[in-house]
Amino acid sequence: MDPLLPPGARAEYIDLDGGRVRVLRGGTPGAGPPIVLLHGGGTDNAAISWYRLFAPLSADHDVLAFDLPGFGATSGIEPVGGPGAMADFTARVMAASGISGGAVVVGVSMGGDAALNLALRHPASVRALVLIGPGGLVARFRNRAAHTAAWLGTRLPDWVLLPAARLANRFAGAALRAIVHDPATLPDEVVTEFRREALRPHGGIGYARYNQASIGRSEMHNNLLPVVEQITVPTLFFHGVHDPMVPPEGSCAAAALMPDARLVMVPECGHWAQLEAHDRFLSEVADFLGALEPTTKPEPDADPQ
Repeated sequence: MDPLLPPGARAEYIDLDGGRVRVLRGGTPGAGPPIVLLHGGGTDNAAISWYRLFAPLSADHDVLAFDLPGFGATSGIEPVGGPGAMADFTARVMAASGISGGAVVVGVSMGGDAALNLALRHPASVRALVLIGPGGLVARFRNRAAHTAAWLGTRLPDWVLLPAARLANRFAGAALRAIVHDPATLPDEVVTEFRREALRPHGGIGYARYNQASIGRSEMHNNLLPVVEQITVPTLFFHGVHDPMVPPEGSCAAAALMPDARLVMVPECGHWAQLEAHDRFLSEVADFLGALEPTTKPEPDADPQ
């Protein structure tokens, strides 16, 4: 079975780091600021996260999404690890794909963490941010015992970790139901692809490496709250009120600290807010993009002769 392809997207492959990166493209270059989409963790991939959004966003923008190493159909490249390394990899994919100048970078969960790091590490690459339940904005898990358990899980050697991940992935359907507020809001195609991704031989390895880099013994290594005020580009936070994976408090705190940020809290919505509340998401993003100032000012009219 071929990998899932969102409506409005075309699949391409680019050679990078000795492997092949699966890239999804849509829209027309120059139609508006380019949009770069960064998927989440677990057994996510670009087609899953952005299945409902690719066609609408491509109507007026050049859109790029891709599978990070260790996810989806990207192959031959070792998972890069933490969000900083993901940001660096994203910058290289953008350059290899012909996206120059600032893009509107949209990230969900782990992808939101990578997007924040991209804005800090490669500021010229980012025109604006849209962050959906982003990681990287908490000091530690809410529950100390849960934090310790998660950290211990990241310390397992691969000969234990990988079989354990494959076993856990067999329950992908239950995991999916646990992270959303209403599973009926998800397209059947997304559910099928999520389960298929979980059953790949190395499904989830990219997320395992992210967690190993991010979860410290007593605190998170990827907490950006102390420096998030350095991000000055326009930013839209979109967070489900009932998100069981990423506490909304992180988005609330970051939005209050950043100089040009707005927070939208979405009722009756869980962790996959862009899929669960896609109509509301598209409306908010359209308003957000419409309010962005042009990156270049039009030339003044010539004086009449």
